[in-house]
Amino acid sequence: MARILIAEARFYDHLNDLLIAGARGAIEAAGHGHDLVTVPGALELPGAIALAAETGRYDGFVALGVVIRGETYHFEIVANESARGLMALTLDGLAIGNGVLTTENEAQAIARADPAQLDKGGGAARAALAMLALKERFA
Repeated sequence: MARILIAEARFYDHLNDLLIAGARGAIEAAGHGHDLVTVPGALELPGAIALAAETGRYDGFVALGVVIRGETYHFEIVANESARGLMALTLDGLAIGNGVLTTENEAQAIARADPAQLDKGGGAARAALAMLALKERFA
């Protein structure tokens, strides 16, 4: 049984709750265990996952959060840099599923976060598990 860390950037509570429900459902359906850690925003996700990876307690990671476009350039910075940080960690060999939503509005975020609709939280968890299986295959 693998141990998966769900790292969530808690900014939009109702949207994060949907993402977490999807991720937990996918991890539990696959027969694995999980823990949850919360960080302030999407920019903190790569750092939290890197710190957790150093402990050796986790086999894979799921990054969850929601970034909705606003009126300033901040959206691009957060969306791009959180993705860049997560990608750097995957290139270092970590099994990570990226479930950070980057949307134009809340309606798009709800459709993607809701497990009964697009279930991007569950999709990110399944991606982490697939990468973990691939990592074990190549070990």
